[in-house]
Amino acid sequence: MSDTMEIEPKKPVTLREVAGHAGVSAATVSLVLNDKGDISEATRARVLEAVEALNYTPRSNRARTEVTNTIRFLKIARHGQTVNRDHNHFISDYIDGMSFEALRRDYALQVVSYEQESLHQLLSSLDGSEPRGIVVLGTELSREDIEMIIERAPLPTVLIDTYHPFLKANFVDMDNDQLVYDALSHLVSRGFRKIGYVGSYSEVMNFRLRQTAFRNAAAAFGLQSEDAQELSVKSTLDGAYEEALTQLGDRPLADAYFCANDIIAFGFVRALRELGHRVPEDVSVVGFDNLPTSSVFDPPLTSVDVPKARIGAMAIRLLDDLIATDERDQSPVKVLMTGELVVRDSVADFKPRR
Repeated sequence: MSDTMEIEPKKPVTLREVAGHAGVSAATVSLVLNDKGDISEATRARVLEAVEALNYTPRSNRARTEVTNTIRFLKIARHGQTVNRDHNHFISDYIDGMSFEALRRDYALQVVSYEQESLHQLLSSLDGSEPRGIVVLGTELSREDIEMIIERAPLPTVLIDTYHPFLKANFVDMDNDQLVYDALSHLVSRGFRKIGYVGSYSEVMNFRLRQTAFRNAAAAFGLQSEDAQELSVKSTLDGAYEEALTQLGDRPLADAYFCANDIIAFGFVRALRELGHRVPEDVSVVGFDNLPTSSVFDPPLTSVDVPKARIGAMAIRLLDDLIATDERDQSPVKVLMTGELVVRDSVADFKPRR
């Protein structure tokens, strides 16, 4: 009698295996295969080589009878002052977290970008469409925009990178109060008592939340509070530089400044230097976002690191729960996630200015 051996069918190669082979994220592989996103030619070629080497067949091309569950991420730019190329890496981290969690829960993640388009038409286009739910990048959305989404979105919805305490919607955002407090705590520990704030008048809710958090933290530490030490500038690199240059010329200078994000900090430091102030010898500066450029900036920028991938993953978990319960009227969930301050060379110990 001869022995027979059953050979198990080979499991298909997964998107994550292709990502590991190419040394990129699963989200990057997905963007390459769907011909989307700002992906360099070198990275695109590396992904396609991995696809060929592993003989990967995209899920949409496989012979399958079941319908693939999809979740759509809406990357919406209303004015483009923060949702732009300077923050592509920031948003990519959100996508990485969403992609990882979506794959774990057997969803396919679609990324769709909208620039200055009618929000009403955008929401209407979702009626009867493929996604089971949507995650919305709320960075540049106004209160009125979010109210429209709450009222008219035809699918379970979670908003990220924004937070409104009095709106009944599902939010996942960074904990601005805690993170700003930690940044000021570091400056106070280095001896600073005269600390200024550089914010922005751009239509971004997180900027307003950080300004409020700064004032609350300053009061908690008993710091001097003077309106003259608060600047409000455009949130682009050149805009922040030009407007900080003008505003610094007609007001007293603080010993240290907290900036609402890293792009503003980069422009602010440039303005300080043009006016003859050294960083950190004369003025210390802290940013927010911990963009990759922060570590190679001159001087390397102390910055608040936001857990962007965790926020993205949490948004998918929350959306999956909404889809599973299939109850549109359930109470909204609001999640705030903390991070950590990355200390670099843009902050020195306080020394009285001569």
